[in-house]
Amino acid sequence: MDLEVMIDNLSDIGCSDEQQKRAKILYGSGEKEELIRYLKKCRCGLIEEMHESQRKVDRMDHLIRKAERS
Repeated sequence: MDLEVMIDNLSDIGCSDEQQKRAKILYGSGEKEELIRYLKKCRCGLIEEMHESQRKVDRMDHLIRKAERS
């Protein structure tokens, strides 16, 4: 898949409109290294969201186990 098409679809993977706009600007201006750094930063944000979601699942599992024991 073409990089430009992938950047156009960043919202499909959870990036905000602002993040998508910034990535398009960096891509359009040819700032490849800065684009890569920015995409990695966005990735870190997605990883943190994933970790927070996992913590919520872990808490729910704990609650379920407590309820099963009582």
